[in-house]
Amino acid sequence: MAADVFLDRDIDERIGALEELLGDPRDPANPVGHTAILGADERAELLPAGEMALDAFGLKAEMVPAELGGRFTRADHLVELMRSLYRRDPSLGLGYASSTLLGAVNVWTAGSAEQRADLAELLLANGRVAAAYHELAHGNDIGAMEFSALPGPAGGLLLNGRKEVVSNLRRADAVVFFARTDPGPGRRSHSQVYVRKADLDQRRYTYLPRFRSVGMRGVDLGGIEVRDCPIDAGSVLGPPGRGMEVTTRAYQLTRAALPAMFTALLDTSLRCTLDHVRSRALYGRTADSIPMVRTTLVNAFVDQLVCEALALAATRALHLTPRAGSVYAPAVKFLLSGMLLEAMQQLTLVMGSEFYRRDGVHAIFEKMTRDLKPVGFGHVARAACLTSLIPQLPLLARRGWRTAEPAPDGLFAPVADLPPLDFAGLTITSGGHDPLAGSLATAADRLGPDAPATLRRQVERQAAELTALAAQCAGLAPADLSTVATVRTRHLAAAYVTALAASACVELHLRHRAVGGFLGDTDWLVAALTRLSAAHLPITRDVPVEVEGSLFAELLRRHDRGAGFGISARQLR
Repeated sequence: MAADVFLDRDIDERIGALEELLGDPRDPANPVGHTAILGADERAELLPAGEMALDAFGLKAEMVPAELGGRFTRADHLVELMRSLYRRDPSLGLGYASSTLLGAVNVWTAGSAEQRADLAELLLANGRVAAAYHELAHGNDIGAMEFSALPGPAGGLLLNGRKEVVSNLRRADAVVFFARTDPGPGRRSHSQVYVRKADLDQRRYTYLPRFRSVGMRGVDLGGIEVRDCPIDAGSVLGPPGRGMEVTTRAYQLTRAALPAMFTALLDTSLRCTLDHVRSRALYGRTADSIPMVRTTLVNAFVDQLVCEALALAATRALHLTPRAGSVYAPAVKFLLSGMLLEAMQQLTLVMGSEFYRRDGVHAIFEKMTRDLKPVGFGHVARAACLTSLIPQLPLLARRGWRTAEPAPDGLFAPVADLPPLDFAGLTITSGGHDPLAGSLATAADRLGPDAPATLRRQVERQAAELTALAAQCAGLAPADLSTVATVRTRHLAAAYVTALAASACVELHLRHRAVGGFLGDTDWLVAALTRLSAAHLPITRDVPVEVEGSLFAELLRRHDRGAGFGISARQLR
């Protein structure tokens, strides 16, 4: 299916222009191809030619809202564009672009008009902003962070403390610090402050040594220690004490978008694996004819489709039904990180000893496996995302899962006009609002009488499991909803994520039947629901043998014509 079925002409042309600028990654002479990228990785640096190309393209403008002079209008479009970069070099994707996005979304969400304009000006001039959150002593417990911005004796605020494992901190032009602005306990004790580094007294801060990493070697992970460094009291983003609230709202975009960008790593790795097995002869035939190999390849293909289906729903929901962002974003992070890491692990088994190669035509595979690892813990850990869903389960069970109405067309339609993303309008809880999971109740009927019986049974089973899940979640006691929830409660949250993903796949298929093409066929949906039937369990289920052949044929067709393996099937360079 052509990519322009999913994207309007403007963004489609920009993605095409970026692909053209970055060129064929397999060309050894390409200054931003795999050969150059692997060389930069060995040197633990971002590829200079890559940064120059992205500066020329003006990639940071894609993260600046259109009303501030940038090109950001839709979250799903940003994800699709960034996949063009991530499939080539995840280090450039994170180090050049996404680390800036992590800082910027906080300013778009809570900044004053002056702060928003200042950051927009900086980014449109190819500047960088870092998000300084992490303190190694506190991990994901941001409420315990000790870095402070407390009133100073001469007015204003004084920054004190350490921030660690922050990407691009040394290279950034501005920083968003998560800081304690009230020495007392409670949820109103922290704020975010936005400062230009040029305004900081250089005598008052020291950079900490760079952290070495196995993956994302080119990303500058560092830290800073600040001692009584004065800043203006107007540096605070939003009302003082609202730091945790701002974080919860702002990171709904990044927790949905960043894992979605990482599906491009699986795309490249699956392409490498296909190249390898189709060129390797075993027992008088190529390795791709071995049943175990074919099954593994098709499983990975289907997993990428599942991941992108849920991510598409979540990123579009930020525009269409923003109240649901507080549950969809952590669901994306939890499901995608798990499925992508497992799919990559299975591909390494097919690659065999070739997986370890750091030279040769398949060397990019080894880098992709290392660079994928942060998807499980970077930004926020999978476990923390699951924990954030638990307190919302009872209200979702009583309200959101009993609507029995189809999900909004705009979440899955091939072409959808979306309202602007209102960053300031994002909420910290859904209030039980969930138009996606509840749509499972009517999905079987909407498949129509011609749907295969196997598919109808799968959808009916998913709906029945959601009904049973609702009964269990509605009866959860307050003690079950805390950060020390039992294994059973966490299992319920994981089952909910699976239901969301299943519903996303069903709805995507239903919206594309009239368009025709691969997504309108039922084989991939049967395979996706089979894979998801065990997604929250300590087992895996292979794609059914009766649909494996057609899916493998589609995989080969895409590979041979240079198309992506995701739902857009974009033509790649």
